[in-house]
Amino acid sequence: MFKRQQASVLLSRISEPRRFIQVIAGARQVGKSTMVKQVVNELTIPHLLTTAEDAPDKNPQWIRYVWQQARQSMRLNNYSEFLLVIDEIHKLDNWSEVVKAEWDADTMRDVNIKVILLGSSRLLIKDGLNESLAGRYEIIEMEHWSYSEMREAFGMTLDQYVYYGGYPGAFSLIDDEKRWRKYMHDAIIEPAITKDVLTTKRVLKPALLRQLFLLGCSYSGELLSFNKILGQLQDAGNTATLANYLQLLDESKLLAGLQQYAADDARKYKSVPKYQVYNSGLLSATSSLNFNDAYLDPQKWGRWVETAVGAYLINHADRLEYKLYFWRHDGNEVDFILESSKKLVAVEVKSGRRQNNQGLPMFSEQFHPNIELVVGGEAFSLEQFLTLNIERLFE
Repeated sequence: MFKRQQASVLLSRISEPRRFIQVIAGARQVGKSTMVKQVVNELTIPHLLTTAEDAPDKNPQWIRYVWQQARQSMRLNNYSEFLLVIDEIHKLDNWSEVVKAEWDADTMRDVNIKVILLGSSRLLIKDGLNESLAGRYEIIEMEHWSYSEMREAFGMTLDQYVYYGGYPGAFSLIDDEKRWRKYMHDAIIEPAITKDVLTTKRVLKPALLRQLFLLGCSYSGELLSFNKILGQLQDAGNTATLANYLQLLDESKLLAGLQQYAADDARKYKSVPKYQVYNSGLLSATSSLNFNDAYLDPQKWGRWVETAVGAYLINHADRLEYKLYFWRHDGNEVDFILESSKKLVAVEVKSGRRQNNQGLPMFSEQFHPNIELVVGGEAFSLEQFLTLNIERLFE
């Protein structure tokens, strides 16, 4: 079975002396539970793997019960260490406070129980960690699957990846596009909105958030102001509400609004956002174009190519600690600008969408980036870029 690189990271950390709770975070359908099970099966440490879905009435005291089971197993079997894995932890109210109390009690008594927590809602996991568990955890981020991973695991072609994206569970359905699209809506899009976002934050206008998500996905790679969006949505709202909802979708690793790069922060955050999905499958699932219609139209296919490049870049932004922007002036554009404390990188996607674009030389003259990269040109193909270790851009 294919193993993602996060499996080796988790295996290494669990093999260390007890130090931190390991938290597995990521969007839906990226393989968090599968990866943890793979690691547990490799370990020789006795373990208890359970899920909070079994808790009656979602009572957080259930955590104390399973934790006590782990302690009893250690004592009765004279184990020197034990691993407790709790899946879907976010489904319990105030779960982080109970986890903190039990973890601290073991720390005080030198009880060597190591802990892995994971859940399908990235927002709820994040909120719980920020509230109670500061200094007690490490996060292993599970990004959306890359082209390299989908190719190695399933034999996915480059064009298939650009359109269908990196969703392992949906791959077997791509030959039946109608069925694939229904799976995407029923198993990924609707649960992500209903269970991950709407149950996490106080959302006064859930219909507005859902419409923003669907419209934003269909406009991936395009600039669209909040005022124009409001004119296309049925529910009433204001631009501040839309900006807040877009932030929630970004934190859920679903949809982002990239800001225009500028020399000062104030100008960055006042720009019209450029929408970018975290997985190009979200663009396809919300589009009226099927694979053949998109692929056979060079201009339309160019938007899918640009979206796939943007998805690859935005998925690595947190881990590699860079900000992702776009740049535009007088109709000339640079598709992606990467800014870190070390370097400034400009990435232009040569996809046939724009003719006579002078954006890259104009940006270079004004901002002097450390690296200028044209993806899809003669020197650097799309496949080369989507298999590139992004860290190399900052060496």
